[in-house]
Amino acid sequence: MARALCLITLIFLLAGCATRTMLAAPPNLFRAGSNYQAERVPEGLRSTAPTMFYVTDRMPEGQGYGSARSDSMAFGSAQVSYGSGLTWEELVARTHAGRGGDALRVTQTTEMVRFSETPLPFVRQDGALRTVAEARAVYQEETAAFQAAIAAEIRATGNGRVLVYVHGFNNDFADGLTTLANIWHFAGRRTVPVAFTWPAGAGRGPIGYFSDRESGTFAVHHAKEFLRMLAAIPEVEDIDIVAHSRGTDVMTQALREMIIFERGRGVPPKMGLKTGTLILAAPDLDTGIVRQRLVAERFSEAFEQVNAYINPRDGALRLSSFLTRSDRFGALNAEDVKPGEIALLRKEGLVHFIRVEGEVGGRFGHTYFRDNPAVLSDIVLALRTRAFPGGTLRPLDEGEDGIWQLHPNYPLERLPDLDRLTEAPR
Repeated sequence: MARALCLITLIFLLAGCATRTMLAAPPNLFRAGSNYQAERVPEGLRSTAPTMFYVTDRMPEGQGYGSARSDSMAFGSAQVSYGSGLTWEELVARTHAGRGGDALRVTQTTEMVRFSETPLPFVRQDGALRTVAEARAVYQEETAAFQAAIAAEIRATGNGRVLVYVHGFNNDFADGLTTLANIWHFAGRRTVPVAFTWPAGAGRGPIGYFSDRESGTFAVHHAKEFLRMLAAIPEVEDIDIVAHSRGTDVMTQALREMIIFERGRGVPPKMGLKTGTLILAAPDLDTGIVRQRLVAERFSEAFEQVNAYINPRDGALRLSSFLTRSDRFGALNAEDVKPGEIALLRKEGLVHFIRVEGEVGGRFGHTYFRDNPAVLSDIVLALRTRAFPGGTLRPLDEGEDGIWQLHPNYPLERLPDLDRLTEAPR
């Protein structure tokens, strides 16, 4: 047992989500000849060093932000560089061919809004706890500044959809932005990209893992505030969310509580939250908790669709399962599902389980959502076309157990014609 624990600790020292993010290899979708449609990218975004946005509750450190927790959120912009010296035309060419490999780097950050610390001061008045009026007014001014900046970006680019990315365990501040840069670029740059980066990366190994789990729970309140402010912007049409690993726990906790709130005030959650597609990549979630807190509470009805990418060979999630003594949702096997459960979710029509097959790539098979050309192809198709699996726009095959199968060569056998797609279907 001692030797096993030492081995697991050693593996965890190596297996954190944090790796230097590179420009991903072209998705199979574009490598096979489907057009990236660079001409449809807003002119102001045809850059190899575009401006992206972030919201974080990390403590400022140096020129950026560290792993310590901050009681106040920050909103800002960041410039992310795709390689060194690439032109836009060269980047588009690499989007169709090549192996990727250029480093993605955050070259500049600008903090635009520093929010007040939470909890805001409050007093007891008439039997209720009420936020102090002066503090509430300041917070509203900060909120308005954030909303004005996002609204201005939407007007400048014509992109009414927002793409939010939430990173996982042991990621630093730059990891969230550079991973978002990969997904946003290959998805066509037709959204406003915002990274929600929580205070992960406190340390490696099992102790660091559990420390990050607690920091993720700490960040839930700020995640709710961020999504609430974002949805209240009139110019925002829909909010797509991609969450990875422990980031899925942060985001699903926040969304679950917001869904309960919207139902409590008599508003359909989809309308109140403006939520579009939710992608859970290698979700580090307890399978039983998913069943009871998400499935039983009809969590999925708040979205256009929910796509959960799973890989039973995910080494990081197997270690997480060992440490937590619970099955992890992102490493789901057919035997982990109760009889008829997949069929019930399929009847609902909004939740899609997608099993990644073949060599998944990435360290310990945990970052396949950005490293594997087949998986990245399906994520691009889900975000760009809004299509459900199984049709001509997302030609996934259905397994005997009801789980969609994502083959290594997907979608080469039935390549969708994106040139004929003039508008995302609803």
